[in-house]
Amino acid sequence: MEYVYSALLLHSAKQAVNEENVKKILQAVSITPDQAKVKALIASLEGVNIDEVVKEAAMAPVAAGPAAGAGEKKKEEPEEDEGKKAEEAAAGLSALFG
Repeated sequence: MEYVYSALLLHSAKQAVNEENVKKILQAVSITPDQAKVKALIASLEGVNIDEVVKEAAMAPVAAGPAAGAGEKKKEEPEEDEGKKAEEAAAGLSALFG
């Protein structure tokens, strides 16, 4: 996560988000940079509009509102399943005592 934070810090400081700068940030906070992770980060950010991604991420909780309603609907379904299971169990017991 610190690799992503370093990229965000560089971006907010209007500095180039590149391997050298990411390594400097990590070393400044006593983290030994993993060359593979740094390269992967830089490659994944190529062509990405960081401002737009941050803006979309800030709006994510708003989008989570309707999803919460879907979770409530799922809570009702197990109750129906429990009712069906109880009916099936009662039918099975009535067959035993017939």
